[in-house]
Amino acid sequence: MWELVKAGGWLMTPIVLCSILALVIIIERSHTLQFNKIVPSRLREQLITRLRENGDIGRTQLMNVKEKTPLGDILATGLLYRQYGLESMTMHMQNRASVQIHQLEKNINMLGTIGAIAPLLGLLGTVLGIISSFLAITDGAMQDPTMLAAGVSQALITTAAGMIVAIPALVAYRYFQRRIIDINAQFETQAGLMIQELYDYHLLADSNLADMRQFPSAAVEGAAESAPAMHGLEVNAEAAMSS
Repeated sequence: MWELVKAGGWLMTPIVLCSILALVIIIERSHTLQFNKIVPSRLREQLITRLRENGDIGRTQLMNVKEKTPLGDILATGLLYRQYGLESMTMHMQNRASVQIHQLEKNINMLGTIGAIAPLLGLLGTVLGIISSFLAITDGAMQDPTMLAAGVSQALITTAAGMIVAIPALVAYRYFQRRIIDINAQFETQAGLMIQELYDYHLLADSNLADMRQFPSAAVEGAAESAPAMHGLEVNAEAAMSS
C-alpha cells in the first residue's frame, strides 16, 4: 500500500487526507443520525398522557426532556410556551427545529466537498503523470524509460485513488441528506400531532381562554347599549336644573 502511495506522487497526500477526513465524518454522522436517538418512539404520547393526568408538566421535567433528544427539545419547548398561546408556541417550536436541523447537518457539506474535489485531485495527478511521460520522450527517442513508467504509474494511481475516495463520500453524502429530510418530516409530523392533541383534549391555552375572551366583548357591547340611556339621564338632569 505504501508503495502505491509513493508511486502516486505528492498528490496522494491530499487524497489520503481527504479519505481519512471522509471516514471520520461518515463514522461520526452514522452514530449521530440514528433515528431512534433523534426521534424516540412514543415521546409525544408520554408527554400528552402526563399532561392529561397532571394538568401540567413542571419546568424542570420539561428541561430534562429538552436536553435528552432533538425531538424532545422541540416538543418540550412548545409545552414551555403553551401558556402564551398557539402563535408563540408554534414560533418557538419552529426556531428550535431550525437549530436542531442545523446541528444535524454538521459536516455533511464537508463530505460533499470531499466527494467533489477528490476526483479533481486524481485528474490533476493524471495530467501531471502524462506530462512526466511526455518529458521522457525527446525527438522521438525515449531518453529515460524509468521516467516514462513513473509518469504512467502516477497517472493511473492518482485517478484510481481519487475515485475510490469520491464514490463512498458521495454515496454517504446523499444518504445523510435523505436521512435529515426524513428526520425533519418527523419533526413536523410530531409537532403537528401534539398541537392537534392539545386542541382535542382542551390543553391549549387558546382553547382554555376562549370563553374568557367572550366576556370583554360582552362587556363592551353592554357598555355601548347603556351609553344612550346614560346620555339621556344627563340631558334630563340639565333640563331640570335649568327649569
